[in-house]
Amino acid sequence: MVNKQKILIVDDDNNIAELISLYLTKECFETMIVNDGESALSAVDSFTPNLILLDLMLPGIDGYQVCREVRAKSQTPIIMLSAKGEIFDKVLGLELGADDYMEKPFDSKELVARVKAVLRRYKQAPVAAAKEDVKVVEYPDLIINQTNYSVVYMGKNIDMPPKELELLYFLASSPNHVFTREQLLDQIWGYEYIGDTRTVDVHIKRLREKIKDHESWKLSTIWGIGYKFEVRQS
Repeated sequence: MVNKQKILIVDDDNNIAELISLYLTKECFETMIVNDGESALSAVDSFTPNLILLDLMLPGIDGYQVCREVRAKSQTPIIMLSAKGEIFDKVLGLELGADDYMEKPFDSKELVARVKAVLRRYKQAPVAAAKEDVKVVEYPDLIINQTNYSVVYMGKNIDMPPKELELLYFLASSPNHVFTREQLLDQIWGYEYIGDTRTVDVHIKRLREKIKDHESWKLSTIWGIGYKFEVRQS
């Protein structure tokens, strides 16, 4: 018997949560509903979900803080749900480690499609790498290994969500090659991704916070075009 994938639904509006649960149950997901941040954090450990649908406006601990605490110990995919449609809120959610962001009200079919897309991306990346030769790129003070999903920078292991590592590996695998945001979105997130190019900008910003410019290489912005992993000629 195939185990169902588990979705944790975190929303203080139980009517919305029940409706989401109904949509997902019809698609053969197992669901659990909690209505506040503290319960969400407990459920992450006890329910061990494959994905979290996380409302931002929660009593007590809000969705942003829940995301921070989940990311401190787990890479479980998170889709944020919010009535807030401002760019600031979306960018903040992505910066905290969310995999996607949906505005309320949302279409039930789009919600299910995004859940499946995020789960597919999260599941496929490590499996695909395991079937191929070891994928490693090395530069002075930097080793990026996409086979075991590890990054060693200045002799220390750096924790990175899968998409950050895949983006860094892709750029570093083609030194001095300029990629547009659209190309990076297609390569890393896939054609089925329902999002915009700001996702790339947010991930580049997070990478720069962890991987500083080196005398031999750096992550460069090509204004009006995109990004490249610049290797300086000796």
